[in-house]
Amino acid sequence: MYDLDLDRIDRRILAHLQTDGRATNLELAQAVGLSPAQCHRRHKRLEAQGYVKRYEARLNAEKLRLGVIAFIDVAMEKGHIRDLTKFTDAITGLPEVLECYSVTGDFDYVIKVIARDLKSLSQFLMDRLMRLPGVNSVRSSICLDEIKCTGALPLPE
Repeated sequence: MYDLDLDRIDRRILAHLQTDGRATNLELAQAVGLSPAQCHRRHKRLEAQGYVKRYEARLNAEKLRLGVIAFIDVAMEKGHIRDLTKFTDAITGLPEVLECYSVTGDFDYVIKVIARDLKSLSQFLMDRLMRLPGVNSVRSSICLDEIKCTGALPLPE
């Protein structure tokens, strides 16, 4: 299933970085059973080869009073292929949009949006999203409870 040049130690380094991206080199080396120098070389190689895309902090949405998550299906107007770049450029500039995917099926895009409350979400939908070039219709689903939210990828064994 996987055709990667990763050995067991590389996979352990990547797994540990997914759970603690702020680990020091010494902590990482101890976690994977290498000397700090060996660990540092491997870590830098994995970054250089593009296995590590970026490091980021996950903020607490509740603490920031962002209490509503919605998944919004977006259908584009037929024949507006020239507006797709305008749409995607606009979406990337909207801070409320956490994720956006081009999908198959009845809709063209699925976006994950965060807002303070339902009124803020409604304003986002009506005043911003529906006014983007080429947008024909939207359908939203409000998240009632977060069951699992992770950025950690499954690694080959």
